[in-house]
Amino acid sequence: MTDRDARPAPDPAAAALLAGDPVLVAPRLLGAVLHGRGVSVRLTEVEAYRGAEDPGSHAFRGPTPRTAPMFLGPGHVYAYFTYGMHTCVNVVGGEEGAAAAILLRAGEVVAGEELARERRAGARGPQAIPFRDLARGPARLAQALGVLLGDSGSVLGAPDGLALELPTALASPQPASIRQGPRVGVSGPGGGAAFPWRFWIADDPTVSPYRAAVTRAR
Repeated sequence: MTDRDARPAPDPAAAALLAGDPVLVAPRLLGAVLHGRGVSVRLTEVEAYRGAEDPGSHAFRGPTPRTAPMFLGPGHVYAYFTYGMHTCVNVVGGEEGAAAAILLRAGEVVAGEELARERRAGARGPQAIPFRDLARGPARLAQALGVLLGDSGSVLGAPDGLALELPTALASPQPASIRQGPRVGVSGPGGGAAFPWRFWIADDPTVSPYRAAVTRAR
């Protein structure tokens, strides 16, 4: 038995949806629902990353222990720690070895609101958080869903893990309401207008505010 045979298989429907160019797949995830440990979030904002073809991707220079889950193929989860304090979550697309990924940037909590509030409470208390902010931004979204760094490398549909519910025709946003623009906070060759790979639902209050990357002086 090979290591590949020993790995659990992701949910077939989710893997089939994700198996393609992430720039084309990403907008199809808008309106999909991600379920995670008692909380469900309808996705309203995502970003695409193309692996070795994309200077903004964590996997641009090839696999590392951190980025290895990005190479496992469609239907896997890639989670990473940022700023030493926040976890962010991606779903892996493309094909095995391609390291294509889609960052889940924001969404609307559609089930498990009280649990999401408890996870996000901090020092302010659960009721102090405006509803739109429960999963508004990639770190908040991961926290609301209970995503841990240890979830990186898991499969969509695993017990006690994340599950992706594909959007129905009624739940999918109309094409005219989907917007596209530069990714948030990506600097250098992978940033700016040359990579308009962020997609969001227009006028949705849960979409995070755009912030251009800040070039730091050395």
